[in-house]
Amino acid sequence: MKLKRVGKINLKLSVIIPYFNEEKTIEILIRKVIAGDLAHEIICSDDGSTDSSNMLVFNLKNEFPDLIKISGSSINKGKGSAVRKGLAISTGDIILIQDADLEYDPSQYSELLRPFEDDNVKIVYGSRNLNGNPHSSFSFYLGGVILSKIVNILYDSKITDESTCFKLFRSEVIKSFDLECDGFEFCPEVTSKALKRNFKITEVPIVYTPRSKSEGKKIKWIDGVIAVYTLLKFRLRK
Repeated sequence: MKLKRVGKINLKLSVIIPYFNEEKTIEILIRKVIAGDLAHEIICSDDGSTDSSNMLVFNLKNEFPDLIKISGSSINKGKGSAVRKGLAISTGDIILIQDADLEYDPSQYSELLRPFEDDNVKIVYGSRNLNGNPHSSFSFYLGGVILSKIVNILYDSKITDESTCFKLFRSEVIKSFDLECDGFEFCPEVTSKALKRNFKITEVPIVYTPRSKSEGKKIKWIDGVIAVYTLLKFRLRK
């Protein structure tokens, strides 16, 4: 497959889509990624779905056999596990993590990729807090703000949105982190390991369309507690 051109650079973009029971949105999301014509490969990594998500993904794989790859597990282990399985088969220069729930729009890829025109940029996060975005709930928003402040205190950083699901890495960087977390704590783990190794995280403002719990949002308050524990664990680990 030919390289996709973004700004001043040619690169291979691997989009990893971890998913669990997202039959309402998975096909729409993947077709949005395809329509953007920036992905070198789209890796759909199942986390033990029990609905029709896998059937929809396999149908798309048959339609776009040179673009879509399939990975994952028949057992529900968590987002981190699904991301790691996708990483294991990725071949791109840039890795982009894309949730399957349509909260994050693939039309923003160009803006997220532009900082990589600078060879010194290794990691880019799409920040919801650099734009005036709506929130699924005030408590969810406040939890994210507090989590980012904890990160900045622990790691002497200045990021505004640690828990964003739009995270991009140069492939060799994220593959050097020896990731181990299975669940939503993938996000604080990868942030911790990046900052502990003194990688700068470049933030780009994004548009965010939150969904409610009734619409399928899976993250819970306990995940925030686990995130804080994860940040502390990796900060203190030698």
